[in-house]
Amino acid sequence: MTLIRARRCVTPAGEVPAAVRVRAGRIAAVEPFDADAGADDVVDLADDEVLLPGLVDTHVHVNDPGRAEWEGFPTATRAAAAGGVTTLIDMPLNSLPPTTDARALEIKRAAARGRCHVDVGFWGGAVPGNARELPALHRAGVFGFKCFLLDSGVAEFGCLRPAELEEHLAVIADLDSTMLCHAEDDAVIGRARGRDYPGFLASRPAEAETNAVELVIAAARRTSARAHVVHLSAAGSLPLLAAAQASGVRVTAETCPHYLVFHADDIPDGATAFKCCPPIRDAANRDALWQGLLDGTISMVVSDHSPCTPELKRPDFGAAWGGIAGLQVGLSAVWTAAHARGIPLTTVVRWMATAPAEFVGLRRKGRIAEGCDADLVAFAPDEESVVDARTLLHRNPVSAYHGLRLRGVVRTTWLRGEPVAERPRGELLERGTA
Repeated sequence: MTLIRARRCVTPAGEVPAAVRVRAGRIAAVEPFDADAGADDVVDLADDEVLLPGLVDTHVHVNDPGRAEWEGFPTATRAAAAGGVTTLIDMPLNSLPPTTDARALEIKRAAARGRCHVDVGFWGGAVPGNARELPALHRAGVFGFKCFLLDSGVAEFGCLRPAELEEHLAVIADLDSTMLCHAEDDAVIGRARGRDYPGFLASRPAEAETNAVELVIAAARRTSARAHVVHLSAAGSLPLLAAAQASGVRVTAETCPHYLVFHADDIPDGATAFKCCPPIRDAANRDALWQGLLDGTISMVVSDHSPCTPELKRPDFGAAWGGIAGLQVGLSAVWTAAHARGIPLTTVVRWMATAPAEFVGLRRKGRIAEGCDADLVAFAPDEESVVDARTLLHRNPVSAYHGLRLRGVVRTTWLRGEPVAERPRGELLERGTA
């Protein structure tokens, strides 16, 4: 048995002094700080550290197998642990084959098995022609399904047209599952070329998102399915989502650290490390996304970690791969911006640990409470550091956060009560089993 004492511990009751008793990988009790030890091992956190639940990141592109030179399970999960993430859910595209049937899911699991430093689950993919595959993927334990409403960027993962979206949503409603939607309207997206970020931003206007969000809401209303808008960038979609939620439509949304930290004027010409789709917008839009989180219209913050090789980040916003590598720095990035806005660490933990765990039904994750997995993080919220992409643990040294001074440092991450170390101990998760 291990006892971890912290003068500051983020629990469902708020931030309190506590002693967390760990037995067989689970939290056996959360006790007063000065509880009798009665343990084989006692860990006292430093006075400047806060004990947090391990983060749950439900939007990660590992790309393994098939494009493991972009990112692989060993590197992604080591980066996750270094950033305080103890559970991640892998997206179904960019790996080969994409996770669009049960056989592909088993190939993905075989690539991950024994190679993960944190716990890993999987999303299934919804693509043209595979509606009949969804029940088998659901039975095999995927946490839900991801679709694109426009070109995904990889030929093997096709996008759903409106009638196909409704067909798949009807199946998902019968399964009581969830559809994750990349919501952009191809009809209003232009073609970007060159080093100019304003030109790229203009090519993917806010209207592209609001149009697609309206489509998702209407389809979810007609089918009674659960729909979730991923990586929300355009704050103009917030009134649509709030009204739909108030009327009983089962629609939720997430946003990402890069939309909360950066804004368009931050981005130099040719700096394609910042390229993502949908794009990073202006400062007023960023402020409105924060308000959407505070009022609950947006329920959580996840990384959308989507790395690639340096060669694919050529300095042309039309040609470069669209994805930001931020898995390791998400907590510090969000905390830096939240602290500046007077938002407490407990709220950041709710957005990045508790809410994502609840979203995917991981009852033992995202909280420091009796019976939960002892996935824990010692976080020094006042220590500062400067991001150096060369020292980050994901596969390739490319990051939009390079050179940024961030507040908050992860000092130790425990997975089921043991510090994350070189030997992979992560488990492969299935829906309903954790």
